[in-house]
Amino acid sequence: MINRSLVRALFVSAALAVVGVSLAGCDTDDVSLAANTKANQPVPPKLLAAMVEKDMDLQSPILIRLFKQEAELEIWKQDRSGKFALLKTYPICRWSGDLGPKVREGDRQAPEGFYEITPAQMNPRSAYYLSFNTGFPNAYDRALGRTGSELMVHGDCSSRGCYAMTDEQIAEIYALGRESFFGGQKAFQFGAFPFRMTPVNMAKHRNNPNMAFWKMIKEGYDHFEVTRQQPKVDFCEKHYVFDAAKAPDAKRDPVFEASAKCPPYVIPDELASLVRDKQARDDAEYAKLVAKGTPVAKLNTGIDGGMNSIFASHVPGASTGLSEGGEDQGLSLVANQRLPGTIPETVNPPHAPEANDQPVVAAAPAAPVSSPAAAAPAPTRVASASATQSDGFFSSLAHKMGLGGTAADTTATTPSPPAPAPAKPKTAEAKSKAKPAEKTAEDKQAANRPALKPSVADNSQSASDPSATPPKDSIVAGAQPIVSSNSFDSRFSAMK
Repeated sequence: MINRSLVRALFVSAALAVVGVSLAGCDTDDVSLAANTKANQPVPPKLLAAMVEKDMDLQSPILIRLFKQEAELEIWKQDRSGKFALLKTYPICRWSGDLGPKVREGDRQAPEGFYEITPAQMNPRSAYYLSFNTGFPNAYDRALGRTGSELMVHGDCSSRGCYAMTDEQIAEIYALGRESFFGGQKAFQFGAFPFRMTPVNMAKHRNNPNMAFWKMIKEGYDHFEVTRQQPKVDFCEKHYVFDAAKAPDAKRDPVFEASAKCPPYVIPDELASLVRDKQARDDAEYAKLVAKGTPVAKLNTGIDGGMNSIFASHVPGASTGLSEGGEDQGLSLVANQRLPGTIPETVNPPHAPEANDQPVVAAAPAAPVSSPAAAAPAPTRVASASATQSDGFFSSLAHKMGLGGTAADTTATTPSPPAPAPAKPKTAEAKSKAKPAEKTAEDKQAANRPALKPSVADNSQSASDPSATPPKDSIVAGAQPIVSSNSFDSRFSAMK
């Protein structure tokens, strides 16, 4: 029986043919990607039930917020009132670098700021199970001369400048993004922050040299906090601008360029008032905390990134690094909590500078999340996007339909050629330890449909459980796509 995702892909291919787009040489690739079992896993029943409880539609828009210090990634989803509500929070298995933005290629920093994720940035053939490109550098980063490429959110719990989840977690996150695109969302916002932008955290880090940058992106954080709407992001004079609107006396909408002088613009009065009130409350609380001598966060020179305590508690000798909730609270307090996914056999956790700089072998979980029969798919290589390569189902559609996406930051993938010896993936995300030797072509063909890891949300209930009925496909109020949600022809032809 052809699964739902394959049917959708076939409809898309037919629609593209109708509008005269040539698919010569691409039909087989599109269909094979549509049948990609990793990229087409259904949204788990427990998440569907949570959507029903929160009055959300399966294909309504999403928004992602990520916090380094807390080592958490949040998925927000628009409900039928038109506002975003928190759907689920995922602990981050590994992030690298320090608190602060990415500056240059090779600095191991994970980016901070606001980015947009288009279908072209979704990577179903990632060497790290599944992934999406953060879109770094954005226009602001480029205006400052910042460099870097292929900065991802992916699986495998391994990071060199990326945000790494478990394979089970990224499967869920990927599925939520995929469904939002099928619902008509052209891009979802990805906001990466050093920590939750609270007065307490701002006071703790008041002497950090990145504070000016953090105050700037806090404006966008505050806009979302008071409206529960995705803030509109622009750049001018090498600065972020949020929710800018046309000035009353202007004849046209403002045009922003990151390095140019800011055009005349205004922030809507009601929004500006709400943001001012929040910032005034935050500033007053911040002043009290500083006045009573809130300790300044110590510099942890030599620690590379962080790991959520739930993962660190299951890795012998591991530390949470720059993440919160570690040794002060005692990792033993969370050691008995169920792992939200599978930690790889070897993982390189953050550790104190004096610790041995060798990968640590993860202890086998007492209650493994993955099925014993689930076989990990053969690793594939990730390469920079090129005009001659097929990036995957979403990105190939995006290229055909002319959807935007920075070429330097969009990941395309090609199957790995047979290799006589282990090889590291050729990305800025190269593993700290070599993967096993590549399988032969015959082995790859036999493993064309890899076994899947169970969902983080529900590893005991099948996605086909008749008691877990997906919510009806009604459109969220205030979030109607430009095109009909029932027309694949118009939906994708409008996404240009």
